[in-house]
Amino acid sequence: MFDTFTYRFLHFRRPTLTPSSLPSLPQGIERFFVDTPGGQIEVLHGKPSKQARHGATPLFFVHGGMGGAWVWLEYLSFFASRGIPCYAVSMRGHGSSWHPSYLRMVYFTTKRMLADDVVAAIKWVQKRHDGREVVYIGHSSGGGLGQYILSAPEFDHVKVKGLVLAGAVPGFGSLGVYINWWRLDPWFSFRMIFHGWHPNSPLSHPVLTRRVFFGEQLPGSYLMKFQQRASRYESFLWPLGMMSRFVKPENLLPRITSWRANKGQGIMVLGGEIDKIMTIPVMEKLANTYRESYTGLVAQKKIEGDDRDGVKKLLGDGGRDTVGQGVRCCYVPGAGHHLQNDVTWEIGAQKLLAFYEQL
Repeated sequence: MFDTFTYRFLHFRRPTLTPSSLPSLPQGIERFFVDTPGGQIEVLHGKPSKQARHGATPLFFVHGGMGGAWVWLEYLSFFASRGIPCYAVSMRGHGSSWHPSYLRMVYFTTKRMLADDVVAAIKWVQKRHDGREVVYIGHSSGGGLGQYILSAPEFDHVKVKGLVLAGAVPGFGSLGVYINWWRLDPWFSFRMIFHGWHPNSPLSHPVLTRRVFFGEQLPGSYLMKFQQRASRYESFLWPLGMMSRFVKPENLLPRITSWRANKGQGIMVLGGEIDKIMTIPVMEKLANTYRESYTGLVAQKKIEGDDRDGVKKLLGDGGRDTVGQGVRCCYVPGAGHHLQNDVTWEIGAQKLLAFYEQL
């Protein structure tokens, strides 16, 4: 227990990033940098290993807290091997993007600032693909950020073809999620005090990271690499800005452009079956929130769709998947919160592929 009271994995200085120090990438993945007013942000691209699908909609992956574009490497390789254009962004302070100082990142970086980074990368991807809208896939707080972007009036110019919420912070607020976390780690508050309120304290040891993010089957070698690549520090204002309701579903849904009368789904909720913080009840409530709003907007003829068949079971691994009222809700068996990195990640990728192909 007290082994987790350590400073070994905590940092208070930004990393030194030079071309020679950037982490190597798997074959078929290339790195770009997009200019923003604050500095350059990293975008990883999965180069199609076979003939790219003509006119294919690009996939756009967004990481959560303490992550980076690198958390999507498995998915980038998976989709690139199928000829689907795919990209992953690292927001400021993450991955190989520019890093604010500790104080600036932790206490003065807001979710709006991080959203600006994401939108800049979306525009860059769209420019590469003749203006085609992306499918936005956001994990954890990155999923919360996607909902915020598509709901906020200041980003009303941003539209997407589809929205995938992977273990995402729910738009109705994440207070219950953090209560789950505190219950999972009874020493949470004491450790935060011991670490001087360092934002990475709850994940400051591989034991804690496994407990919150993964199942027991993840190899220790992979876990250690994950621990070492995690961001050095994180914004407090990002999660605090999502504690209470921060999304209006009636604003978000019309900014998804794939709605049509033949009963397709524009939103996918993708959860880890053994996720201990974004639990199945949280994900079900998130899916039902958008289903209820979809039904109302279809009735008002504000979006095109058909909800007469209600919600039905969907065949798939795990037996928990459902579809209907504009939302596909699926789970990855044996996967924790980081469903895209846990041992059964490929099941989730296959379910995402099925959603993509019906858009």
